[in-house]
Amino acid sequence: MNITRRLALAGFALPTLARAAWPERPVRLMVPFGGGGQTDIVSRIMADALGPRLGQTVLADNRPGGNGSAAAEATLRAGGDGHTFLIANIGVNSGLNALLYRGVTYDAERDFLPVGCFCTTANMLLVHNSIPGEDFAQVIGWIAANPGRFTYASASVGAITHLIMEDMGARLGLDMLHVPYRQSTQAMTDMLSGRIHARCLGLPEGEAVRGAATVRPVALTTPGRRPEWPGVPAMSEVIPGFQARAYFGLAAPRGTPPETVGRLNAAMNDALREPSVIAAFARVGADAMPPNSPDDFRRQARADGERWGGLIRRLNLVAE
Repeated sequence: MNITRRLALAGFALPTLARAAWPERPVRLMVPFGGGGQTDIVSRIMADALGPRLGQTVLADNRPGGNGSAAAEATLRAGGDGHTFLIANIGVNSGLNALLYRGVTYDAERDFLPVGCFCTTANMLLVHNSIPGEDFAQVIGWIAANPGRFTYASASVGAITHLIMEDMGARLGLDMLHVPYRQSTQAMTDMLSGRIHARCLGLPEGEAVRGAATVRPVALTTPGRRPEWPGVPAMSEVIPGFQARAYFGLAAPRGTPPETVGRLNAAMNDALREPSVIAAFARVGADAMPPNSPDDFRRQARADGERWGGLIRRLNLVAE
């Protein structure tokens, strides 16, 4: 009898992810924002990649509200059932919502177990053509010369796209008006029509309006320029050292069995080694993460919490 046959009979053969009792039913990923935004886009790529590896349907369940708080609370209500997980964003996972919103009842470190980070996305500043300027520096010049007139949309107070604009404005001394939206699709509609002057948005959303007649990209939050967006400068060309990105990962509610967390991490990392999954993220402007551990993700979340939490405290940002 060969070694593979002996291992199979002993119960050690892979793919154990699909053969074991868990998951016993479809798995739900609670998505912190509505359909059409970058969080929704990358979450569905990961859900599709996890399904075959777990031997169950994996559903992306949109629960917008409170910069991730609605999704976090829905995840916790599942009580660690092993079939409900959170798409972890900085608001919940890095503890920013507790600084911004009154009445936050959960604690990221206490109530959630990190599973792993599956991708990051850079962001771009997209501006309506009613704002003059041939490049980022000229757009900044117009905003500076017209204090209080420039409006920009974000997914919510405390979303990474909001914090990037607050950081940019603070560094350059700009007076801009933030308009938070619950639905990314409505924000996009309003910007395309000129009701809102600009959006800082993830590259996955930017792909949808590439070449649009009424708006144009003027800057990226990457360390340098990106080949897929030729001619669009990095913000660091005007603001030395500036860069920012959003992260997206998986977190499990307290009470989830450790072995379930480990198996979900293994499935995620297996997906992140697959060229077709890496390519699927790249097609929408996202960067797949290398395989990583729960501790890696915990350290990443803490580092982002220190950076953006410091900005929130310094500027006294609150959600009204």
